[in-house]
Amino acid sequence: MWILALDTKGINVWCSAGKGTFGTLELVGRIESTDLANLVSHRELILPQLAGPGVAAHEVKKRSGFKVTYGPIRAKDLPAFLDSGLKATPEMRLKTFPLWERMALIPVELANVMKAGLIIFPVMFLLAYLVKLGDGTVSALNHGLFSVWALLMAIAAGAVLTPLLLPWLPGRAFSVKGLTLGVLADFILVTLCLNKLGTWAGRIEIMAWLLLIPAISTYLAMNFTGSSTYTSLSGVRREMRWALPAQIAAGSLGFILWIGSQFFI
Repeated sequence: MWILALDTKGINVWCSAGKGTFGTLELVGRIESTDLANLVSHRELILPQLAGPGVAAHEVKKRSGFKVTYGPIRAKDLPAFLDSGLKATPEMRLKTFPLWERMALIPVELANVMKAGLIIFPVMFLLAYLVKLGDGTVSALNHGLFSVWALLMAIAAGAVLTPLLLPWLPGRAFSVKGLTLGVLADFILVTLCLNKLGTWAGRIEIMAWLLLIPAISTYLAMNFTGSSTYTSLSGVRREMRWALPAQIAAGSLGFILWIGSQFFI
């Protein structure tokens, strides 16, 4: 048995099929460049099932003479698929998305978020700290830490809790799922910081985070769209048309209010 490898630039089969790097032209080109027709006596290719969105089997047959058969989703099922005469069981055709697979995505997402966080956290902390330094070092420190803590709540809601609780969160759109946790984080924030509502500066700052946290959590939640098993390209495009403007509006207004609250007496 021969293995024909396609260069997907390190991207998994499903995503690369959608982007074209695991596509009809790439496959036909690799068949030609490797002179596969002279290496094997048969004219049949077994492709991963998730390559289907990017590979047109009839075009491959027309251009190369090789028939495409879609095998199981997982490579571990390939021996059983071959032994059964290229027949797949229902389990071989089903792509699940269990908890441990969703958990594996969290460190990658957090690493990407923290790249921006290494800049944003210190800036927000220093600004909040310096503005309140006249009220005493302890007060200024607490004020600066509050801003960082609120931002971490938004990140946790969108990048950690969303994938963990994905099947149980309401809505099909990932932004809606992230919004649910963002609103929950807002409720926790207000509950734990009722003392801030005693001043106008505190009220404005809380109002800012009521906008910022959902904006951030919904945006981060949408990053998991391509990792799920029940989204489509058309659905994602529709979601982005209304979700991104809402996130930008809420985030921009929230940031303006947060800046204003730092200088409000």
